[in-house]
Amino acid sequence: MKKLKFYAYLVPSKEKQGITDSWPECERHVKGVNGARYRSFNSREAASEWLHSGAEYEKKPARVKAKLSPGVYFDAGTGRGEGVEISVTDEKGVNLLPKVLPRAKLNRFGKHLVAHADATNNYGELLALKYALRYAIKEEEKSIFGDSKLVIDHWSKYQIKRKEVAPKTVKLAEEVSSMREEFEADGGVISRVSGADNPADLGFHR
Repeated sequence: MKKLKFYAYLVPSKEKQGITDSWPECERHVKGVNGARYRSFNSREAASEWLHSGAEYEKKPARVKAKLSPGVYFDAGTGRGEGVEISVTDEKGVNLLPKVLPRAKLNRFGKHLVAHADATNNYGELLALKYALRYAIKEEEKSIFGDSKLVIDHWSKYQIKRKEVAPKTVKLAEEVSSMREEFEADGGVISRVSGADNPADLGFHR
């Protein structure tokens, strides 16, 4: 048997409030009404208590961003609808791509738009790691961070399913894996960071 729910609603503009066990009825009172508040509860008592306490929504505490280690951060995204973009920054979000790419290859946001139309987001992550490695090797940085498990744990370690991935991606994976070997042989480390904390994040998955 389906568990009964109770819906409490408050409509300040109409000085109306109530409790019902019918969602359609609750929706009829609140839908499209500016300032209307409503919540579902497992008991009428809890619904009544919410109304009597002011029908306030609980505010979620602001997420505290992790303290980031100095280093090079990379990311890719497709959120602007123009294709895959890549980003490489330091821990403060300062764009590092101009250090490894000519200005002509950067878009108006200072990011690099991947040229071929069939590029996937994973391809973009791999390409972003390539330029992060290029910068780190050039500037003798020892720490690189990204949020792609696939790229960091597999594709940049020669671990790629060649028959299931486009030849262009396989070729890039081999190049990046070779660069990673050079980077790590000189004491470099590539680590994962949460996408929500990644300063190179393009803002597409927040």
